Amino acid sequence: MNVTDAILSRHSVRAFLDKPVPKKLLETMLETASRAPTGGNLQPWHVYVAGGEVRDRLVRRVAEQLPLNPLGKQAEYHVYPPKLQDPYRKRRFKLGEDMYAAIGISREDREGRLRQFARNWEFFGAPVGLFFTLGRDMQQGQWADVGMFMQSFMLLAREAGLDTCAQESWASWHELVREEMGIPDDQILFCGMAVGYADSEHPINKFTADREPLEGFATFKGF
Repeated sequence: MNVTDAILSRHSVRAFLDKPVPKKLLETMLETASRAPTGGNLQPWHVYVAGGEVRDRLVRRVAEQLPLNPLGKQAEYHVYPPKLQDPYRKRRFKLGEDMYAAIGISREDREGRLRQFARNWEFFGAPVGLFFTLGRDMQQGQWADVGMFMQSFMLLAREAGLDTCAQESWASWHELVREEMGIPDDQILFCGMAVGYADSEHPINKFTADREPLEGFATFKGF
């Protein structure tokens, strides 16, 4: 698979098969992804990989707390700006509408939407969960480095026949994840990620999120 195919075929998979992912494959992809760009060669990322009983225990512990916290707890940072403006607000709204429509959940079905949202904290059925952290003293440039590391891993996953879903929603359970994964207090939980083999027959994996056309985000001068 070339880079273009990996980029175009990567999308957020929200239904996975119950098929194990070899540890050695994960190790190889993470090691290769560490060649991602990083200013000053700081390599600010830390990765915690949950599989087997550890992964299952995390899912159970979150499920136990969902009745009181159906949308999760408070993350340590704003996943989205508190007052999200258009066109970004409209894009986020449309994504949600398209996703729920793909699986037949209406706007009025609040319980159905909450159940689907809670699937985040089951890794959408994926057998492996990754957690990405960085030091609390890091700045915006280093957060960008972690994002490039994650993207590199996600493209390598496509090359290996795997799929992923980056999940900032896990940041809302940072205390629980920190306890289970042994994350030190001087690191902040940025993002989780589901990793596995996509259930290609599930309708939620058949819709495609819109992207703004080139002229909507790129400005060329001097050409």
